Amino acid sequence: MTEPRPGIAERLSQMIQLPTVSAELEERGPGPFEDFVTLIADLYPLVHEKLTLERHTDFGLLFHWAGSGPASDGPVVLMAHYDVVPVDESDAWTHPPFAGVVSGGVVYGRGALDDKGPLIVVLEAVENLLADGFVPARDVYLSFGGNEETYGRAAEEIARVLRDRGIVPWLVVDEGGAVVDAPLPFVPGRAAMIGVGEKGVMTLTLSARGEGGHASAPPALTAVRRVARAVDRLGPTTFRPRASKAIGRMLSQLGAQTPGPARHLLRLLGSAPFLTGQVFAALGGEPAALVRTTVAPTMQSGGTAANVLPSQATATVNLRIALGETTQQTVLRVRRRIRDPLVSVIVEEASEPSPESSTDNVQFALLADALAVSHPGVPAVPYVMMAATDSRHFHRFAPAVYRFAPLDMSNAQRASIHGVDENVEIAALERGERFHRALLERLG
Repeated sequence: MTEPRPGIAERLSQMIQLPTVSAELEERGPGPFEDFVTLIADLYPLVHEKLTLERHTDFGLLFHWAGSGPASDGPVVLMAHYDVVPVDESDAWTHPPFAGVVSGGVVYGRGALDDKGPLIVVLEAVENLLADGFVPARDVYLSFGGNEETYGRAAEEIARVLRDRGIVPWLVVDEGGAVVDAPLPFVPGRAAMIGVGEKGVMTLTLSARGEGGHASAPPALTAVRRVARAVDRLGPTTFRPRASKAIGRMLSQLGAQTPGPARHLLRLLGSAPFLTGQVFAALGGEPAALVRTTVAPTMQSGGTAANVLPSQATATVNLRIALGETTQQTVLRVRRRIRDPLVSVIVEEASEPSPESSTDNVQFALLADALAVSHPGVPAVPYVMMAATDSRHFHRFAPAVYRFAPLDMSNAQRASIHGVDENVEIAALERGERFHRALLERLG
């Protein structure tokens, strides 16, 4: 097999140096995004020569690689996005976030992990296979979106186009889990956490009106206090914990590789969903988010001066809806918990939780086989993706959708996503390229 070409770090550095910040499109303009499209054409000439490229919306790139088998077999869709989140200029980055510094075997910068790193290993694998004259057994699509971070429509449009053409993917792989250490607080060892489903997303605006006036004589319940009380009532226990099938499968898999007393605990939890929900909820943090709908107040507004009572106050609340629940149920429960008819609850945007993909199928086995090549000895473990990905648009009609970036990520690196000092090791990029190359080689 062809080894990864020298320079993967430098190529990722060039990608990072283009500030494709979708939330700042108005300020920065479309230039960085078009420059990115031009850059990958320069860096990956065989991909652009041998594959067919379609543009969908201003930011969707869809490459088609014709396979040797019948199209009716269903293609593989490898997904990623090339937009990134903004940077707070007051944060103390070790290296400038858009400099793409390569130092000590590490590439630093915004997008290194989310999601230009996972994107580049796909392109590297395809370019290397094309150089070998390889033809996949199935059709392969590369679906790259430029506005995932702003819930943009590029991936949604690409999914719609394929569906309208009668193309149902046999396998979809997008960002999501990674190769991590200690996947749970009491579970040692490494695991490749593969998202078999993702939570829904909902943004609500809570608003209340009240009498304005001078702050020297406030009424008992101002608009601000009414909204604040509503937010306070939406605490962590707003939604009951419930462990989905995916969590049970995750615990059973981890139990098989965990030594000592923890093995028995994991097996017990894997067979007792109610108990799992209670235990994970008590742990808080990520474990709690795996088993319940979460509520996060993110913005508040109201008032024009320090000594003036505002006549209106609002709060924005972001919810991540657990698998098995619906957006309608979620809104009803929020209204019941607020218990105040004078607080209006407006749904700004909502997306249902995805279905769950199977782990007892050929597609999941293929992911495990590719991992055996790129990350020997690391098991493939299902879990629930808590953030939203572009793959949710495919999961509405494609049965086998998995969320996994084949990169090694420490706890500190995972924390740097959307944070400070985002970085990826060059060795991790090389293993990620091997994963995708092995996956494509084994489609037959």
